[in-house]
Amino acid sequence: MNKEFFISNRRKISEKLHNGSILILFAGQAPYKSADETYKFTPNRNFYYLTGIDESKVILMIIKDEDKIIEHLFIQESDPVMEKWVGKTISANEANEISGLTDVKYIKDFNDTVGSYLSRINVENIYLDLERQEFKMASTEAQDFAKKMLDKYPYIRIKNIYHEIALLRTVKSKEEVELITKAIEVTNTGILSMMKNAKPGMMEYEIEAYFDFELKRNGIKDFAFPTIAAAGANGTILHYGENNSKTADGDLLLLDLGAQYKYYNADISRTFPINGKFTERQKAIYNIVLKANEEVMKAVKPGVTTLDLQKTAKAVLSEGCKAIGLIKEDSEIDRYYYHGVAHPLGLDTHDVGPRGIELRPGMIITDEPGLYIEEEKIGIRIEDDILVTEDGYVNLSKNIIKSVEEIENYMKN
Repeated sequence: MNKEFFISNRRKISEKLHNGSILILFAGQAPYKSADETYKFTPNRNFYYLTGIDESKVILMIIKDEDKIIEHLFIQESDPVMEKWVGKTISANEANEISGLTDVKYIKDFNDTVGSYLSRINVENIYLDLERQEFKMASTEAQDFAKKMLDKYPYIRIKNIYHEIALLRTVKSKEEVELITKAIEVTNTGILSMMKNAKPGMMEYEIEAYFDFELKRNGIKDFAFPTIAAAGANGTILHYGENNSKTADGDLLLLDLGAQYKYYNADISRTFPINGKFTERQKAIYNIVLKANEEVMKAVKPGVTTLDLQKTAKAVLSEGCKAIGLIKEDSEIDRYYYHGVAHPLGLDTHDVGPRGIELRPGMIITDEPGLYIEEEKIGIRIEDDILVTEDGYVNLSKNIIKSVEEIENYMKN
């Protein structure tokens, strides 16, 4: 990503700050997993969105005073001993080249720098990313810092910048669309490998391994989320993640998966028969879901909401299920379809932004209707990633096969 992207993002968020304010964002650090082992580090996405820096412990500071903007980045100081164990940390020149930030200091100077600004200028507000997904979550570094600031400077107002950054992130730049498209392309390669190598009697995780290999082979470092490879009745569990059941002849395999490329995610669902051939019943149900997928896609345009798309999905699924005798009344569809049809996609798989927001050009959403019939051991979901344009949409995942004929023809070759 060009550093101009991050410079532009910082400029836009700086416009949202009141005069007499300091914005502080933390990259974060990997929590401990067990003993001296940590989880893999991944940067706070809002920090990354404003800097492009992919390194732990780094801190961004933006000061707005009398409409003048001052920016600082705080990085780790070089440690020759640790470099022999874990490699070098980012240098000031490297940080500047990535982010466009010219004033780069060391983390050891952070507290003194904050204190200096608070003593020299009339700072009234400290903006932090105070995102909290649920009440019982552990405190973040930003939340702990907020407590310390209020203790030492009780006159300061703490403000949450999370929602302002989230709104910016809802509309993707051309470069962001290209990264997501790349993630989708690699995801497609993995799906095709799974379809080509799947055979009855294989374990779900054996089939999953073909996806993992293709991502590694294409230089992908991480997944958008843990892969779902659910055979038979497992496909009726929305977030099934064990992937440790044995597949049987006649099973469908529901896939929900995605590559993550430079922190931008694909989110794709496909469903195919393990033996390469749909039964007539499977085909009938599959085509209902496929029709819902296509009708939802056609409805995507600026001004529409994801709630509108959900109504479209439920109407098509209800009509199809009544036609095959699965339900008698529209209200019964909730028994077999029990999730939303769309969510934003970007730096997070379930990306930030208000739910139910009106679609605007540049947004990317998923289109993922499904039917889950536990008594028949049939779970089907078909998911594409859709870019909203000025007059409609572009299906970014259009090259991933999904019709009954395409799947059967590919699997028999």
